[in-house]
Amino acid sequence: MPHATTRDDVRIYFEEAGQGTPIIFLHEFAADYTNWEPQMRYFSRGHRCITYSARGYTPSDVPDGEVYSYQHFYTDALAVLDHLEIERAHLVGLSMGAYSSLQIGLNAPQRALSMTLAGVGSGSEIENLDAWRRQCRANAEQFETLGSSEVAKVTREAPSRIPFLIKDPRGHADFYAALARHDAKGSANTMRGFQGGRPSIFTMTDAIKKATTPALIICGDEDDPCVGASLFLKKHLPAAGLAMFPKSGHVLNLEEPALFNASVERFVTLVEAGRWPVRDPRSLAGH
Repeated sequence: MPHATTRDDVRIYFEEAGQGTPIIFLHEFAADYTNWEPQMRYFSRGHRCITYSARGYTPSDVPDGEVYSYQHFYTDALAVLDHLEIERAHLVGLSMGAYSSLQIGLNAPQRALSMTLAGVGSGSEIENLDAWRRQCRANAEQFETLGSSEVAKVTREAPSRIPFLIKDPRGHADFYAALARHDAKGSANTMRGFQGGRPSIFTMTDAIKKATTPALIICGDEDDPCVGASLFLKKHLPAAGLAMFPKSGHVLNLEEPALFNASVERFVTLVEAGRWPVRDPRSLAGH
């Protein structure tokens, strides 16, 4: 099976399809490489598309120890690009993958042609940060004690997943059947290390203001934990646009695949044409 090897010798499974300018897809906590299939099929018609499973998600390695920090996750994406000898790529991330895409934009901007940040920022509210981290630790313990199958049953009706359930019960059922098969140890380690340990987006204002990589922020208007963070990023990222999907929750690429693909395609096309600039200061109120 194709895999890249990270700096700490973790094997990362990936798949690729198509030819052209590269796009790499970074999945959310409850997903893996397979959840980008609608995008792989669509975008590979005109681009070289890569999807991969993060560390802790089979068929990638599930390493032991405290090797699940946000730094590990964003540098793993770069390791996949390095293995494929790709210098720069469009980054398309959802939730956890959006956070990693943002980190590449902040820390290795020379690798990013653009970044799509979908469903980004859950758990970032400063006033709720301690409670969020306690919840992440509790969720990690649930994976360890109950297993992925039982956790999937508990989380399938989380508030931000309900729009997906209402619109597409079959897709929702498939999504949670896949989550039930996740490696419980990998999920627990990711929940504890990445989800519960990553810095809040609201603490990165200075770095975000300097990040000139073209960015598309996509948020579902019923994904309450992500609305504030999405507006914050639109305000402070110099070359950001914001798309709000109506009557939509968290799993945007599967819940609204046609709208998601059209939005990202338009964004990527404009970036490649040099027509997604930094915001003109004349458009700012009070100019």
